[in-house]
Amino acid sequence: MLSLLGFGMIATFLFLVISKRLSVVVAFIFVAILFGVIGGFSADMGDMMMNGILKVAPTAIMIVFAILYFGLMIDVGLFDPMISRILNIVKGDPLKVVMATAVITMLVGLDGDGSSTFLITVSALLPLYTKLGMNRLILACVISLSAGVMNMIPWGGPLVRAAASLQLEVSDLFNPLIPAMAAGLMWTLFSAYLLGKREKARLGTIHLKGASMAFAEQLSAHKIPGKPPRLFWFNALLTLCLMTLLIIDILPIPILFAIAFAIALFVNFPHPKEQQERILSHANSFVMVSTLVFAAGIFTGVFTETKMMDAMANTIVSLTPEWLGSHLPLVVAITSLPLSFVFSPDAYYFGILPVISHTAANFGVDPVEIGRAALLGHSTTGFPLSPLVPATFILIGLVEVDFGEHQKFLFKWAFGTTIVMTITAILTNAISL
Repeated sequence: MLSLLGFGMIATFLFLVISKRLSVVVAFIFVAILFGVIGGFSADMGDMMMNGILKVAPTAIMIVFAILYFGLMIDVGLFDPMISRILNIVKGDPLKVVMATAVITMLVGLDGDGSSTFLITVSALLPLYTKLGMNRLILACVISLSAGVMNMIPWGGPLVRAAASLQLEVSDLFNPLIPAMAAGLMWTLFSAYLLGKREKARLGTIHLKGASMAFAEQLSAHKIPGKPPRLFWFNALLTLCLMTLLIIDILPIPILFAIAFAIALFVNFPHPKEQQERILSHANSFVMVSTLVFAAGIFTGVFTETKMMDAMANTIVSLTPEWLGSHLPLVVAITSLPLSFVFSPDAYYFGILPVISHTAANFGVDPVEIGRAALLGHSTTGFPLSPLVPATFILIGLVEVDFGEHQKFLFKWAFGTTIVMTITAILTNAISL
């Protein structure tokens, strides 16, 4: 009964959001309350929701300070030289712009954090897409594909989760998947080429009037002109230090962003009145995204603590036919992307994966293959699509595209990434057929 309730909860949410009958925030909260009441959990539902909110609170805090930090960097013109160089290279060619989007995202994605990757790449590239009149769904799609494949790096969350869940060494999971990851990056570049070629056919090459164009209009409506040039190097060094510390993981990410924002705000705007103005100028951005995150926490709190997730996991495993036992790595690789719509990363890696791994062991399949197979879909192409991953809403919030439209546009390209990487993993014996 709990399993059916869980499937119904997820299906209802997806239907309401994709059909645009409710906004994501309202759907999260209404569906959680509805199915909590239907399941008879009214008395405990408040505690469940609060627990869910507490679990996502660090993410929401990080989002607030990260948006404020990068918003401030845009205000003071940190990204102006970067955009100028990109403009000089692409010269108004949409094909080159989309290809550049893929490469830049791959480089930024080395920090292993999807949220910061989205923040940095969108901040740098959205003004260019806006100036050229390009489709923002393509920006969200290419960033998602690139960041998704880069999410497989050893210090990324999914691989760490899989290693902890299956009690395996990180190197045992990752090293055999390096060829598959390389294939995924090549597929991403190929997809970017096709999307860019299509956009170039629609728009043609746009002749921009010189590199000294008015970036005030491109980068932000809140751009603050007239900052002393010396502050550019301070801001650049501060941002470089921040990115380095994020990779080193010396402090929690929300704390790093909070400290960096406080330093940047004080140095660039020493007067309290100016500081308040800068914070208020970006209030719409972080209020919208953080609200989505907290609403998702309410939803996942009810979904997890009612044990609906556990019941669904048992149902999926029980429905696996005997003849599929030896082919479970392939099944997990192909289904891991669709299951990202149903299970959050924590739910999948710590709830579903151990059960599937145990089942596969009974058929003589090494659990490490199940872990690798899961990484081919759920951790890569799944997270920018899933309504259960807060980073998804950071992306769509920054790019300002509809969640349902983003899912429909991205899915076929994302699933193609999973297929390409799965084939490569089979050919290189990372997983068995």
